Amino acid sequence: MNIAGHTDVMDAAGGLDLIPFRGLRYDPERVGSLAAVTSPPYDVIVRPDGLLHLESADPHNIVRLILPQATTPAARNRQAADTLDAWRADGILTPDPAAGLYVYEQRDGDILQRGIIGALRLTEAADGVVLPHEDVMPHLVEDRAALMRATAANLEPLLLTYLGDGNATGATAVIERTIHRAPLLSTTTEDGFSHRLWAVTDPAELDQIRSDLAHQQALIADGHHRWATNLRLRTEHPSPSPWDYGLVLLVDSARYPLRVRAIHRYLRRLPLAEALASLDGAFRVRPVEGPLPHALEALAEASAHGNAFVLAGDGAFHLVDRPSPELLSRTIPADKPEAWRSLDATVLHATLLDHIWKIPDAPEHIMYIHDTEATVEKADRDGGTAVLMHPVREGVVRDLARLGVTMPRKSTSFGPKPATGLVLRSLTD
Repeated sequence: MNIAGHTDVMDAAGGLDLIPFRGLRYDPERVGSLAAVTSPPYDVIVRPDGLLHLESADPHNIVRLILPQATTPAARNRQAADTLDAWRADGILTPDPAAGLYVYEQRDGDILQRGIIGALRLTEAADGVVLPHEDVMPHLVEDRAALMRATAANLEPLLLTYLGDGNATGATAVIERTIHRAPLLSTTTEDGFSHRLWAVTDPAELDQIRSDLAHQQALIADGHHRWATNLRLRTEHPSPSPWDYGLVLLVDSARYPLRVRAIHRYLRRLPLAEALASLDGAFRVRPVEGPLPHALEALAEASAHGNAFVLAGDGAFHLVDRPSPELLSRTIPADKPEAWRSLDATVLHATLLDHIWKIPDAPEHIMYIHDTEATVEKADRDGGTAVLMHPVREGVVRDLARLGVTMPRKSTSFGPKPATGLVLRSLTD
């Protein structure tokens, strides 16, 4: 879908404002390994066993800062702040000697992503510089805001994309030169991804990056709640201040296309048999033979022709597609673009969750899980229903964002996501 009259190129006064900062990084001589102290973003760690695995990987794993464990929210945030202070005092985390921007590379086989980590001036969606594409949940924003107030730090970067010209010019030219230098760090995490990080401190190269990005518009690929948190906290601190900026990874997706994956739903209190029975006459429902990869192939094929989902639980898979047009017209708001009305996430929330199943979008009813196998395993184990989604194309996401139309929350999962723990930004340095 191409929408005439919209462009990713901004004028110099209205584009991205990315500034250097003194990165706070682990001293590799003070930890077991850099891989052992990293973690996925906080909202990807959905299972207690995953949290325990990270905590046991190294006593200084970053998860102790981003997901501290205590009996109350206030105690958790205080614990994170005390831990950060202790690690800094002990030299576990140390600030780089000079402010810079950071070139960051992730690689796994044929997957290669390179971008620039920096402190980005915060702007509202109405400014058209940084475009959100999903709604946020207020309780999660408040949770992240309380943690950030306590620690006074950006503990993990957001992932933002922009569309450059696809060539080695501007900021990309600096990236391509920098990767031939010795990196600050190089490590491989247990998911198979290798990570390398370089600092860019040369004034001419910093100016080249900033000048290029000042003409760009970005899409929030991952981190809507952290972006909303940064915006909230900015209003609490008189400007100018370090709180006017947030930590981001900017990737030129014209040169390094991101993968877009779905985020699945686990319905805690809806047994699969009940979910399927309530769809009679509203959707076509067909059993699909396993294993999971075969069910996902059937989902991809059906999604090419319209809205489709796989419901899983009790060791079985069912393909749900061909919704009643009359039902859709009654349940989906008519005041949005057709591209939004036809999204699987829109149909799921407006038609299935709100109208047929009558399930509130609240944590006690719905879990949002990035990992497909984990979603199915939870349904099989706990007796609820897994709703497996097909991913949305990045172009659709970007075009809707340009129109100021947000998608239902947790509609997409862009990746690869930056590893948390490679570089932090203190707001007190």
